[in-house]
Amino acid sequence: MKRQSLIPYYIYIMMLVMAGCAHHPEVPKQAEQANRLPEIYPDYTNVVIPCNIAPLNFMVDDAEECVAQFSWEDGKQTYGRGNKVQISLDEWNDILDAAKGKDIRVEVYTKKKEEKWQRFNPFHIKVAPEEIDPYISYRLISPSYIAYEMLSINQRNLTNFDESVIYNNMLVSNEEKGQCINCHAYQNYQTDNMQFHMRQGYGGTIIVEDGEPRKMNLKTGPAISAGVYPAWHPTHKLIAYSTNLTGQSFHTKDLAKIEVQDTESDLILFDVEKNEVSTISAWPNELEVYPWWAPDGNSLYYASAHFLFSDSLNPEADAINRYQEFKYDLYRRPFNPDTKKFGKPEQVYSASTEGKSATLPRISPDGKYMLFAMGEWGCFHIWHPDADLYLTDLSSKETRRLDEINSPQAESYHSWSSNGRWIILSSRRDDNNYTRLYIAYFDTEGNAHKAFAVPQKDPEYYRNYLRSYNIPEFMIEPVSVTPHEFAKAAKEEAVNAQYVERRTEDEIAGESKHLDGVTSASIRQ
Repeated sequence: MKRQSLIPYYIYIMMLVMAGCAHHPEVPKQAEQANRLPEIYPDYTNVVIPCNIAPLNFMVDDAEECVAQFSWEDGKQTYGRGNKVQISLDEWNDILDAAKGKDIRVEVYTKKKEEKWQRFNPFHIKVAPEEIDPYISYRLISPSYIAYEMLSINQRNLTNFDESVIYNNMLVSNEEKGQCINCHAYQNYQTDNMQFHMRQGYGGTIIVEDGEPRKMNLKTGPAISAGVYPAWHPTHKLIAYSTNLTGQSFHTKDLAKIEVQDTESDLILFDVEKNEVSTISAWPNELEVYPWWAPDGNSLYYASAHFLFSDSLNPEADAINRYQEFKYDLYRRPFNPDTKKFGKPEQVYSASTEGKSATLPRISPDGKYMLFAMGEWGCFHIWHPDADLYLTDLSSKETRRLDEINSPQAESYHSWSSNGRWIILSSRRDDNNYTRLYIAYFDTEGNAHKAFAVPQKDPEYYRNYLRSYNIPEFMIEPVSVTPHEFAKAAKEEAVNAQYVERRTEDEIAGESKHLDGVTSASIRQ
């Protein structure tokens, strides 16, 4: 039999390789000047980026052809194919290395069918000398509000476009045991000690200690629920949680669509090594939520709302009818890691006196700043278009709205990178329906810079991807426990935690009163 030539096969492979490489078109020789910046998507104009971020690929909607010329101190290159600008990872990394600590100048040319080329005003991309943590993780969820199908917690390498599943609820879910998963958290940006929750089918909290997963039941003693919103202690194997009775109601004539609220919430501490739960705070008429440790581990920040229910027989209906009255302030309590005991609460920001509600306090790794979300009411700001991010300087006690980051739509869940130079946040600025992830530079002078979307290989990705991102967390390494190892732990019987009372009788008696004796150190705008 005559042997067939392999040359056509190699040509085919080379064509595929060439198709995957960056395209270097020529700069148009003649173009009309448009005295404005180009409208690119995602918007990467005049942003500050890490020196190890994936390529900032973008597109121009109002064009059929696009050429972008990137110029830096010692070189230049052009990119563009159709109306998209996509840069190969190797070439982009070379550009970042050459421009580290400096600017990249980008000049965009576009053309519509049978029209002349247009040249837009150049914009700049500043390459910061500081790196960003290479990994983030997040939950992906369809905006169906009640469906548990197809939930996953994923991780993404920010230095390229690699994404993988940490855990997918479909590994154990079925019609009888539908499963909700949420609230992943790590100790000090490392993944050997982490946790996430499973609700409904196979309910429990998955705790990973030194790389080994196990399933725990944290609802014990007087706790009103299992642990909900978590915060790992930075140096000890301790996790602070809020315990919550949460409900949701739906609006028919409101852009916010949905209101998520608590009718009860307290704070607990879980000792991972001893499997012990103790109460941190359980004040009647106080709804404590969203704990977060100071980086030295010697104090715990949290949000709390004072609310007097007028209908004790039906508090859920009372909360629904009066949802705009829930106003959260920010507090902290001193903590002794050796005794595992907390001191008296101190108010650090009074939002309620401004008619506002503050949640999600996050302390910068250097301990200098507190980043939080604030809106008109409530604790679940991701559904509130008025919600913005605010920053408190803990030394000067000055608070300001971060207008450099905020948009007309909801900004909410936010996290600091391990070096404190980068902020990641959830935002609905694209379409007010789906949360997307944005990154912003935070400089050494305490100034935030314009937020930009987490890059994707295809710049049209977010428009075609019909799932929301939430709870973005930075990691310095990927999660090594496999999805199937998590699924195996999920099917096991949960280990019951033991309750230990660490409060004195006087402290317990004091919780029968409102926070009248709270130390006031309010940080005002």
